[in-house]
Amino acid sequence: QVQLVESGGGLVQAGGSLRLSCAASGRLFSTYAMGWFRQSPGKEREFVSAISWSDSSTYYADSVKGRFTISRDNAKNTVYLQMNSLKPEDTAVYYCAGRTPFQRPGMRGDEYDYWGQGTQVTVSS
Repeated sequence: QVQLVESGGGLVQAGGSLRLSCAASGRLFSTYAMGWFRQSPGKEREFVSAISWSDSSTYYADSVKGRFTISRDNAKNTVYLQMNSLKPEDTAVYYCAGRTPFQRPGMRGDEYDYWGQGTQVTVSS
């Protein structure tokens, strides 16, 4: 079973930055498409960003495009989410997710097989 562990969340003022990390267990990380999702109280989980396993193509929700950057370091079994120009509406629990090997990145939560426990991001106004 693949384990994903997020870190890097916290409290930041609007306009600030945070970098989330997600460390994966196992030897097949380089074959996993990876994604980030978030969920705020009373709202459904929503797609934030994804990165392919093959050529590191990246995908973003319109709400974060131009502010967030996803990247991966296969040597460290880690995917990152650099979040700049944060807004209060970015406040949520952020979850890292992975697909089984050699799958394309998805934008739906049900396309992902592995999930982290989540990390809280709070942006104050």
